[in-house]
Amino acid sequence: MTATPRAQQSPIIVPGQLTLRTIHGRNGPFNVSRLVTPIGEFVVKDPELEQYAEGKYEGEFVIRYIFPKAYPAGGGMRFEIRAKLDGMALSGITQLSKDEARKFGPQEVDPLDEEQNSPATDTTTNPQSPAAPSSKDPLIDTTPFGVDKPTEASASTSAADGEDAALFGLLWPLDDTVKLDSTIDRRTLRLQCSRLNQLGYAFDAKAQSWHREPDCQAA
Repeated sequence: MTATPRAQQSPIIVPGQLTLRTIHGRNGPFNVSRLVTPIGEFVVKDPELEQYAEGKYEGEFVIRYIFPKAYPAGGGMRFEIRAKLDGMALSGITQLSKDEARKFGPQEVDPLDEEQNSPATDTTTNPQSPAAPSSKDPLIDTTPFGVDKPTEASASTSAADGEDAALFGLLWPLDDTVKLDSTIDRRTLRLQCSRLNQLGYAFDAKAQSWHREPDCQAA
């Protein structure tokens, strides 16, 4: 049984260190993290952290609320105290040592699997949610009479642009700097991160946004 998260009277800001580990599971890579602060140590599984690389992040963290969480793991039940973040200001980033990485065991559960076992949230009415890519029957020629058919290369580019437009929604077309909306569903957020990497973007943890790398061509 999981207690209902109880919001603080107001968010609290504390200094701390967020240790983030990337684990490869059946859904692909996923991030789990622990936040050590003067008021305690907490597990953090916010979707925002899907964008971050493995490492140790020093800074100030805005904690919205703290709550206990129990869930099935390794044939039993696991209990942990979690913190829900409202934001963070990072001041330093270092690599994770092998010993620190080993503290996150193979029993770690993908947050996506956790969410799929929870009641589903309907996002169809959210205008900012990316729409599903439309499919067309390749056997039906809808090219107007007198208009040249697009070449294979241009058709491929148009198809890729259409898929990206559907994936990124209102963010498309992408600027040189992109800030993702972490309130969308976690699976879509992971797809957006993967696609940004393919398009030559890199995530700046301190700025909490993606930036197009110089001299990179879009994929």
